[in-house]
Amino acid sequence: MPTVQLKYQTFHPSIWPKMIGEVSRDATPGSFVLVLGKEGTPFGWGLWNPKSRMPLRVVSHSLDEIDDETFFENAIRRAAKLRRDMLRLDGETDSYRAIHGDADFMPGIVADKFGDVLSVEITNLAAWQRLPKWLPLLHECFDTKRVVVGVDQDLARVEGIPHRGGVESDNVRSVKIREHGIRYEVDFSAGHKTGFFCDQRDNRRKFGALAAGRTVLDLCCYTGGFGISAALAGAEEVTGVDLDETAIAMAKRNANLNNVKVRHTHADAFTWARTMIENGRTWDLVIADPPKFIHGREDEIGTAKYADLNKLALQLVAPEGLYVTCSCSGMLGAGEFERIVIGAAHRRDKRMQMFDRTGAGPDHPTLSNYPESRYLKVLWSRVI
Repeated sequence: MPTVQLKYQTFHPSIWPKMIGEVSRDATPGSFVLVLGKEGTPFGWGLWNPKSRMPLRVVSHSLDEIDDETFFENAIRRAAKLRRDMLRLDGETDSYRAIHGDADFMPGIVADKFGDVLSVEITNLAAWQRLPKWLPLLHECFDTKRVVVGVDQDLARVEGIPHRGGVESDNVRSVKIREHGIRYEVDFSAGHKTGFFCDQRDNRRKFGALAAGRTVLDLCCYTGGFGISAALAGAEEVTGVDLDETAIAMAKRNANLNNVKVRHTHADAFTWARTMIENGRTWDLVIADPPKFIHGREDEIGTAKYADLNKLALQLVAPEGLYVTCSCSGMLGAGEFERIVIGAAHRRDKRMQMFDRTGAGPDHPTLSNYPESRYLKVLWSRVI
């Protein structure tokens, strides 16, 4: 059995190069390895790739011998049981996060179920190597038949993932899904990540419940989920803004799919918001759901973007209106995000009466020893 020894012991699943000591010669890229503690005694089990920025991904701290195939088979079945038997998500949607990477003890793979399509994003070599064995079981457990596989090309170069071989995507361009009675089209040829953000499912419904009779602004609307939920709930008018022209086109199609009227605008949210402020425009209910701005632990540019966007969006909220703001940056803690948003409000002499704090849906579990898996933060407030 290949072994990798740690210089410093931690229960975090991601092990940086500086934390790694001796490695046995039979530990090859993608190997399932026995992890040894700093004293040389068994400490757990993980996936090894010396080429990676994160060479060791620990999947278990069990001291018992573990079989590679059995471990991941059990992990897939456990993931399906959570979504389908415990949470019973099939009753409210045909689309949800099936495998949530490290938080489901399967580093390097994120998979979303969209009807009968499994959309898979691969981020490390070990997951790419094992996907041919995992896929039949994934289809069985999540009642899917077709697969779309995405591999980030930058990560592929770092991880040493070959250009050819492995599981190839089926010929599927798009699929229509349902969520709380709302219909969406997922376009795999142009979508971000796995094609659609399932993590905001419960927040979209909650947002809609606040929208009746109100004017609504959806900043960074992507494919229109929040705006459509608001329109269906009886919003007086809905405006959606996004820089991604393809996303705006999809948002328009989704609005038509649900027979609702949403005014979609293709524009940079920052520039557009400044123009609206100059024009004195406000809305009763505003949401800002930007893409991930922070990509590292000390990303000052990303932090500044969150501060700037919230400063602008808060000025678009009508007196005593409602404001919802989101961050999907895993490297930004909930407390720090709240501090940024509150600071933006106070600098404009506004006060936020926060009445809820939510995150991703339960199909995006958070692992106790992996705080970064709690990546989505959503603040709900009334602006005074």
